[in-house]
Amino acid sequence: MAVLAQSGQVTRPTFWGIGPVGKAAFYYLAAVAVAVFLLGSYRRVRRYARGREDPQDRLADLPGRVLAAARNTLTNASLRDRDVVAGVMHALVVWGFLTLLIATTILGIDMDIYRPLTGESFFVGDFYLSYSLVVDAMGLLFVVGLGVAIYRRYAAREGRLWGRHTSLEDDLFVWTLFLLGVGGYLTEGVRILGQNYPSFETVSFVGWFVALVLEGAGMTPGLARAAYPVAWWAHAVLALAFVAAVPLGKPFHMLSSFANVVASDDDAGRRLPGVPADLEETSAESIADFTWKELLDQDACTKCGRCSSVCPATAAGRPLDPRDVILDLKSYREARDAGGEEVPIVADGGTSVVDAETMESCLSCMACMDACPVEIEHLTSFTRMNRQLVDQGDVDRHLQDVFGNVMRQGNTFGEPQRARGEWTDPLSFDVADARETSVEYLWYVGDYPSYDDRNRTVARALARLFEEAGVDYGILYEDEVYDGNDVRRVGEEFLFVEQAGRLVETFEDCEFERVVCTDPHSFNTFENEYPEVEFAEFADDPMMEVPEESWDGAPVFHWTQVVEDLVAEGRLGLCGDELDYTVTYHDPCHLGRYNDEYEAPRELVRATGCELVEMPRNRNDSFCCGGGGGGLWTDFDDDPKPSEQRLREAVEDTAAGGAIEKFVVACPMCTTMFEDGRKTGGFEDDIDIVDIAELLVEAVETRGADVAADADSDVSV
Repeated sequence: MAVLAQSGQVTRPTFWGIGPVGKAAFYYLAAVAVAVFLLGSYRRVRRYARGREDPQDRLADLPGRVLAAARNTLTNASLRDRDVVAGVMHALVVWGFLTLLIATTILGIDMDIYRPLTGESFFVGDFYLSYSLVVDAMGLLFVVGLGVAIYRRYAAREGRLWGRHTSLEDDLFVWTLFLLGVGGYLTEGVRILGQNYPSFETVSFVGWFVALVLEGAGMTPGLARAAYPVAWWAHAVLALAFVAAVPLGKPFHMLSSFANVVASDDDAGRRLPGVPADLEETSAESIADFTWKELLDQDACTKCGRCSSVCPATAAGRPLDPRDVILDLKSYREARDAGGEEVPIVADGGTSVVDAETMESCLSCMACMDACPVEIEHLTSFTRMNRQLVDQGDVDRHLQDVFGNVMRQGNTFGEPQRARGEWTDPLSFDVADARETSVEYLWYVGDYPSYDDRNRTVARALARLFEEAGVDYGILYEDEVYDGNDVRRVGEEFLFVEQAGRLVETFEDCEFERVVCTDPHSFNTFENEYPEVEFAEFADDPMMEVPEESWDGAPVFHWTQVVEDLVAEGRLGLCGDELDYTVTYHDPCHLGRYNDEYEAPRELVRATGCELVEMPRNRNDSFCCGGGGGGLWTDFDDDPKPSEQRLREAVEDTAAGGAIEKFVVACPMCTTMFEDGRKTGGFEDDIDIVDIAELLVEAVETRGADVAADADSDVSV
C-alpha cells in the first residue's frame, strides 16, 4: 500500500499546500465564524425568553422529549407523510449533513486536541480508510438529496415551495449547501490528483472519480498542486460563512425546528390554552403577547408549504394561507426588533400584520398542524389572534349574531330552550330525562341535532339504536346548552367558559356514568377542554356564573364508539349482510384528526353489509367539510366550497368512481355542510348524504323485515 512521503502513514495532511500564515488565518476566521454563530444564537434564545410564559410545561421530561425529537428527525417520519420523495430527499440531506459535521468534528479533535496532548494522530491507517469511505458515501447522498431539492424547486417548480415569503435566502440556503457538498469533492479530487493518486485513496471513491475527470479534462498533477490552495480556501471560506450565517436566516431552522419538536404539545389544537380572568390582559395586541413557543414556531417554519397545500380555506380561495400567517408574524417581529413601526397584529381593515378576514377564514380543522413536519402549532397562534378580534369588536356580523344567540338563549340557533327536546316528539318511545333519573349514559345531543330538521332525523335514528340495544340513557332537555367548542375557536373565550360552567353545573346535578355525544365537536371539548377550565379564576366576575370548582371529568365517548361495542355484543342483531350499497366515508376533523378515532365509524359501516370504498384523502388526511371554526356561520364566496370539493372527490376520485351511492358522515356539521354542497355543487342526482346512524337503522329494519318474512314462511309451511 502506498504511503504519503511526508509521514510514511496511510493518511492525508489536513493543511496540504497551506502555509503557516494561511493556517493562522483559517483559525482566525473559524474563531470569528463560531463567535458570530454563538452570538446570533444567543440573541435568538434571548428573544424567545422575552416571550410570554407558555401555559403548558413544554420542557417536562426533557430527556425523553429530546430522544423522541431525535427519533422523529433522523427517521424523517413526518416528512415522508404525504410526500415520500420529499421525505427521502430530506433524509439524504440530513444524514449527509450530520455525517459531514461529525467528520469535521472528529478531524478537529484529532488536530487540535489529541495531537497536541499525545504527539500522535489517530487519523491514520484503518481508521482513516474507514473514515474516508463513510464520509465519501454519505457526502454523495448529501449531494444527491440537494440535487433532488434543486430539481423540485427550479425544474419541477413544485408549487407549495413558492409563496409570498419565498426570497433570496431560500436560494442561498439550498445552493450554499449544494456548493459545499460539490466543493468538498472538487477539493478532494484536486488533492488526490496533485498527490499522484495514492493507492489507498481509492476508498474515497467519489474524490478519486473527480480526480480522473479533472485529469481527463487536461489538469496535470503540477497544475492540481498549484490549484489546490485556491480550491481549499474557496471551500473553507464558504463553510465558515455558512456557520456564521446559521442564526441570521433560514439555516437557523436546522436548530429551531428540532427545538420546536422537542417543545411540542401532543394535545395542541384539540386543547386550547385558556386566558386569564383579568380583563386588562391582551391576547394579541402586540408581538409581546405571544408565548415563547409561538415565537419559536415562527422561526421553525421552513417555508415548505405543506400546511398551505392541505388547508381547505386556501383551496377554497379564501385569504388564509397558514404558512404566510406564521411568516408574516415572524417578519413583523424582526422588523420591530430592528426598530420598525408598530402596527396592530390583527384588525378589520387598515394596516395590520394579519387581516381579520384571514383569521375568520380558518376552519380549525388542524390539517395544517397535522401536515407540519416541525410541529408548528398554527391553531394556537390563530386562536390568540381571533381572541384579539373579539376583544376589539372586529368580529364578522354573522359570528356576532351567533354569540348573541348563545348569550340570550343558550344555543347557536337563538331558539327557545324549551324547544330543545321537541325532536323526540315523533318517537314511539319516551327518552329518559337525565335530570330526574340516574342513567348509564348521559347523552349530550347538541344544537344541530336538537334544532335543525335534517339533523333531527339523525338524532331520532340514534335514539332508536339506543332503544333497540337496550341502552340506559337520558338527555338534559331544556337544561342542555351549547358546549362552546366552536365559539372558543373563533375567539370568544369568556362565552366558552360561561357555557362550560352552565353545563358542568348541570352535569354535577345528574347521576350518570358516562357521557356520549352526537357531535365530534362536543366530544372533543368535553374530553380535552372542560377538565382544563379553572372556573375558580372567574368566580369573582359578577358577569359570569360559573361553578366554584373545576370539573373532574367523566368518560366521554362519541356515539360511534358506543354503538360499535353494541354491535360487537350482538345487541342490534346485525349479521353484516343487510345492505348492499357502495359507499364512501368522510372522516370528521374533530373525531379523526383531533382524537384519532378512525375505526369505529368504519366498523359500523361494514356491519351494515355496505361496501366501503375509501376516499383518496382519508383518516388524518381527510379534507374538512368547511363547517369547523365558525365556518358553519360565516359567509364566504368560496369557489368551489370545501364541501363541493369533497363531494366531487367522492364521485370522481374514489376507486369505485360513479358507483358510489352514499356519502357517509358521522358529524351534524358535516351533514349540514354536505347537504348544502350537494345542492350548490350539482350533486343531487349523483350521491346521497347519510349519517351512519341512519344507515344502521335501515340495516336494523332490513334485518327485522327479513326475520319477519322468515317467520311468516315458517308459519305457511
